[in-house]
Amino acid sequence: MRTEELIEKEKKYLMRTYDRPALVLDRGEGMKVWDLEGREYYDFVGGIAVNALGYSHPKLVQAIKEQAEKLIHCSNLYHSEPQIALAQRLVELSCGDKVFLANSGAEVNEGAIKLTIKYFKEQGKDKHQLIYMKNSFHGRTIAALAATGQYHYQKDYLSILPKFKEAIFNDLDSVKATLDREVAAIIVEPVQGEGGIHLATPGFMRGLRKLCDQEGILLIFDEIQCGLGRTGKMFAYEHYGVEPDILTVAKSLGGGIPLGALIAKDKIASAFHPGDHGTTFGGNPLACAAALTTLKVIQEEDLVAESQRKGEYFKAQLESLKEKYPQKIKEVRGLGLMLGMELAEEGQEIVRQGLKKGVLINCTAKKVLRFLPPLIVEKKEIDYLIEVLDKIFKET
Repeated sequence: MRTEELIEKEKKYLMRTYDRPALVLDRGEGMKVWDLEGREYYDFVGGIAVNALGYSHPKLVQAIKEQAEKLIHCSNLYHSEPQIALAQRLVELSCGDKVFLANSGAEVNEGAIKLTIKYFKEQGKDKHQLIYMKNSFHGRTIAALAATGQYHYQKDYLSILPKFKEAIFNDLDSVKATLDREVAAIIVEPVQGEGGIHLATPGFMRGLRKLCDQEGILLIFDEIQCGLGRTGKMFAYEHYGVEPDILTVAKSLGGGIPLGALIAKDKIASAFHPGDHGTTFGGNPLACAAALTTLKVIQEEDLVAESQRKGEYFKAQLESLKEKYPQKIKEVRGLGLMLGMELAEEGQEIVRQGLKKGVLINCTAKKVLRFLPPLIVEKKEIDYLIEVLDKIFKET
């Protein structure tokens, strides 16, 4: 079935929650994907930071095949070896002690909010407010949406959203001004992804930790997009020398299989008792086997260090474009292979032109080209993208 026919079927049967180009992806390998007509593209979106190992990595494919032949799903009414092994690995890699596995970033952020409120309830304290940052993004489910600092996502649901409190990213005084005795936690992305690739400053992160300790409240880091090697560290909090009380990761964790993890310090995790939280599919054997292999490959192929090294090269090449086109490019920012190029004008036309020239790129916050390639990206592939962007800027 050709692209046009499929898109017509989509219009008939799927809810229109995405504004997509006329492109149907059919297969992928490494950094490349092909559409139904056989056209080739370099993917610098990476499934929105999901495909850390690129497409069809042989070790990941083999792990999924082997687990599928044994057990795809096991109810959380029973124990599962891959789930236990993955929880152990995440604890060994992170600053946390206990893990809850779900299916997505939004789900684990919802879990983090529930755990926070339950933790204080166990102490007899009615703390139910969160402080979140302007331009943040934590998900589209109700509590996660309430903690997302972008009005255009919230506006149609304000009547049912919890009334959480908004502060200004990288402005510690604004956080302090928002504090009251009902606040249970502060939630923050070390690198705001969907908000436009904005980095937290070291002083801000250290200040948040100190403030939470002084006030006896929790610090939650949302590393759903920036975690697991993306920024040149296994976790972005390592750049700051600050540990959260609760950490959430997802995106690349399952290598493309839906999976998210809520990781918490022991004293906080103990607030959850049987029945307090749960999931049907979360932490199923197939997803956990995929995650264990993804983490193993990231370490075996030293992809965290590679992310830093290639990210520095990538950023330097983007900076060279900024120098060449100063009236079109305002700023280049990011860490590792999580990079943003802020334009003087809206960037969707750049995305469309890139598609025509065989590269998949993304624009967020209207004017920021966001680059989240697989961690396996090579310099020659980065060079190809830079050549394409150079041509587009020259033509436009």
